[in-house]
Amino acid sequence: MKNIFFNICKLIFLAVIIVSCEETEYSIPELKPGLKNDCIKHSLGPNVLGQNIEFAYAMALKPEEGILLKAEVEASIAGAEGTYLENKSYYTNGSGINVGVEVGEASVSSGNKTTVTFNKDTCAATLRYFYKVPEEARGKMITFKFSATANNGESVSYEMGPYKVREMDMILDLVATNEEACYISISDMAVYNAAEAAEKPDNIDLVYLYRAIPGISFNHALVSPSAESQYLPEVVLPSNVNNKSKVIKAWNVQDQQLARLHYGVFVDDSDIEQIDFSNAADFAINMKKESGLWVETEDGKYRAYIFINKVKVDDSSEEMTLSLKRLQVK
Repeated sequence: MKNIFFNICKLIFLAVIIVSCEETEYSIPELKPGLKNDCIKHSLGPNVLGQNIEFAYAMALKPEEGILLKAEVEASIAGAEGTYLENKSYYTNGSGINVGVEVGEASVSSGNKTTVTFNKDTCAATLRYFYKVPEEARGKMITFKFSATANNGESVSYEMGPYKVREMDMILDLVATNEEACYISISDMAVYNAAEAAEKPDNIDLVYLYRAIPGISFNHALVSPSAESQYLPEVVLPSNVNNKSKVIKAWNVQDQQLARLHYGVFVDDSDIEQIDFSNAADFAINMKKESGLWVETEDGKYRAYIFINKVKVDDSSEEMTLSLKRLQVK
């Protein structure tokens, strides 16, 4: 009897669900009167100097109410050269591909404002905004005010932020070549050849080299100029290049901004600050693609995280392509 009762209850419950589903058919929401807007931030990770912060700004009103005249973004700190509001509105086609349709003139920036004037009769658009972070924003908070105007006199606005800009610097895709451009400067975020390194010996923090040594997994290496000769085989350093940099291997820190792959990992200012270099080595051998290295310069002024984008060995040369985030700590 008990089982029969439970079975009846289950049938009744299922029937209620079915009826409920049948009575609540989905319908496309109707757009309410008036000009509306919304905004989302697309870019992920720390906001870094020289890099873009990306947004998507949407605005719409009913067709019978009018058309869009202007879209504008006002940043609390003017963006660096390369800041723009795209004049294309995007939609996703049946294949899942974003397609852009031009709806306005190329954006114009004046001070901290960037504006697109519409030249197509459109009542709805989604524009992408790319803010290139300037030096003036280092370590500061920034905000953005998005706004749109229609030909019926209506206007709307949407505020985003505040967002903290990090203290760190970042550079992508430096190429170091074995026995040629192999001298790496953390302070300059650059790679030099021997002649260039001899002109600025105090700035050289690492030497890149490749060695295929039988019985030893040496291969691609990043070594402090002060390291023992066994870690710098056949290397003749330029005069006065002798800094003792500290290095720590990092195998699972695939920073998304440096790798440009979707790992969902981001190295921030605080990550670099908190690394303990008290027992660090002055060499890192057998470095692989997508591995990394924490580095502190001899004077303790700079710390960095280096990500190895790729390594190459062929008949013509041996190379390492690396990207880094650098923080001044003193």
